[in-house]
Amino acid sequence: MTDAPQPKIQLNDVHKAFGPKVVLDGIDLSVARGESVVIIGGSGTGKSVLLKCILGLLRPERGSIRIDGEEVVGLRGKSRERVLNQFGMLFQGSALFDSLKVWENVAFGLIQGRNMPRQQAKDIAIEKLAAVGLAESAGDLFPSELSGGMQKRVGLARAIASSPEIIFFDEPTTGLDPIMADVINDLIVKCTKELGATALSITHDMASARKIADRIAMLYKGRLIWVGPAKDIDHSGNEFVDQFIHGRADGPIKMELRA
Repeated sequence: MTDAPQPKIQLNDVHKAFGPKVVLDGIDLSVARGESVVIIGGSGTGKSVLLKCILGLLRPERGSIRIDGEEVVGLRGKSRERVLNQFGMLFQGSALFDSLKVWENVAFGLIQGRNMPRQQAKDIAIEKLAAVGLAESAGDLFPSELSGGMQKRVGLARAIASSPEIIFFDEPTTGLDPIMADVINDLIVKCTKELGATALSITHDMASARKIADRIAMLYKGRLIWVGPAKDIDHSGNEFVDQFIHGRADGPIKMELRA
């Protein structure tokens, strides 16, 4: 009998609070190598905090986070840098540098993080821009000269520039019209499959979640209340999930209003 494959990402009993506010309350999640997992949930439910804990930007009070079986909570210095080199990230809003040309944005991590010669980094940047459907000429433009959809493509090109093993997608379709959002979803699927990368995404866009996910997990009040194949989301048997995916005001999820 062979052992089960080791997860690429493994979270066990992860807790994170800010003062009295508990944000993550015992998260258990495993993501297999090459798998795409999407975490859904309303605004302020802790999706971004979870990503930041995995990235090491926040440290959980309790619990374990492992990458390829290696504990990464508390890693510092070169050990943390080595782990971070496996990651690529598409930020919400793309987060491009206004003062840099498009190709320099895509190549930023290669030049600054890996000390790659500029011409070599530029060649890779142009290659990655082509992978997301942008012409070489776009590389010499500045972000302000691009539409929102083109900026998102540049952000994706930057996320895959180093051919990472793990890619994080933070609300990848926010601010895009439905057609452009679908284009970005298709590119995410294409690029991750071509790289063989493991993907972990957070979103409240169900069209995006259905398209890019192998599995979907719903975060509510600090806990993952449902995890399952994307194809089963409409038959989850969970009233919280059902309310969220259909966008209904009536249900067990109540909007918290300030007094």
